[in-house]
Amino acid sequence: MTRVLLAFDKFKDAMIASQACEAAASALREVQPTWTLESAPLADGGEGFATILTQAARGTDVTKAVAGPRGAVVDATFGLVRVEDIPVSARTMLRLDPALAPDAHVAVIEMATASGLALLAQDQRDPWQTTTVGTGELMRQAAESGAVAILLGVGGSATNDLGLGALTALGFSFFDENGRAVALPVPANWSRITAVRGKVPEHFPPVYIACDVTNPLLGARGAAAVYGPQKGLRAEDHARIENESERLANLLCAHVGRSADLKNEPGSGAAGGIAFGLMAAVGAKLLPGFELVSAWLDLERKIAAADLVITGEGRFDESSLEGKGPGAVAARALARGKIVHVFAGQVASVARPGLSLHAITPGGMPLSEALRQAAPNLHAATRATFSLPL
Repeated sequence: MTRVLLAFDKFKDAMIASQACEAAASALREVQPTWTLESAPLADGGEGFATILTQAARGTDVTKAVAGPRGAVVDATFGLVRVEDIPVSARTMLRLDPALAPDAHVAVIEMATASGLALLAQDQRDPWQTTTVGTGELMRQAAESGAVAILLGVGGSATNDLGLGALTALGFSFFDENGRAVALPVPANWSRITAVRGKVPEHFPPVYIACDVTNPLLGARGAAAVYGPQKGLRAEDHARIENESERLANLLCAHVGRSADLKNEPGSGAAGGIAFGLMAAVGAKLLPGFELVSAWLDLERKIAAADLVITGEGRFDESSLEGKGPGAVAARALARGKIVHVFAGQVASVARPGLSLHAITPGGMPLSEALRQAAPNLHAATRATFSLPL
């Protein structure tokens, strides 16, 4: 009996990870019905993060109405997972107290569901106007539900507000030189802010941020320089938002008694600086996203138990094998002597012994159509590959 592990990441703008796993699984059930299939959709903190981890640990979804990235109300979901259902290695990474009751809950929050770029039409993407208030509201509601820790995935954000919006939902306020409140601390309003007040509630649970980026808050590799353009930041506005980011960061650090050097920490620039804001004001700790997901999904055990590993994402190239997600899955599986097949919309890599690469997009298909047809294309490519004996 052939045991197969399906461990796909998302195909950006086309399929989430679980949909990719199912597209491949449905093809395998048609052509190799005797094979045993196990799915482990991947996430590193972005789209699908909360759903994947919550489902893997048999948790409960909680949906709340919160502020979206431009203020309009959106329905966003977070997960509640019992401590006893989290693999020990993931519990260790979260530094959970071994004395916690087994039925205590950890909240799993995905920033993209409340403050994500995908929630906005192209003409609504403007980091001067977008806010993380909704992410903060989810965090507050998770704490009020009794969660003993909050795990936050921060990929796919639409924001560059240093997490100040989230902090307003957690007890912080911002004021102008006349003592008037600046209710919405989006970057467009930063020039008015001269003072910060407030703090997080007493006994707020510890916050852990799943994040694989190492960008500092400011500079050539900072939040605005690297990620601002995809969120709608114009080149001519970069210097202004950079200068204001530094001023607000210093103001926040002075208020909470943290060193302003925090803005130079690797990862502080994640998701428009929400990592910085939560590190400063809440004492959030950064965790490597893929390593945490791997531990949570018990990926090493699943790879070891498989005869064949199938993975993939939107684009697979030489750098993929040196990075996270499907590349890391493939590397780990190859190290164990497993047969590995990678399916991607685009392939720009060289096969290695034991590694087979498959581009799922038919030749000549326009990108827009390839994105719409990603699931059928993956199904067809999987079916064609495995219709013949290995």
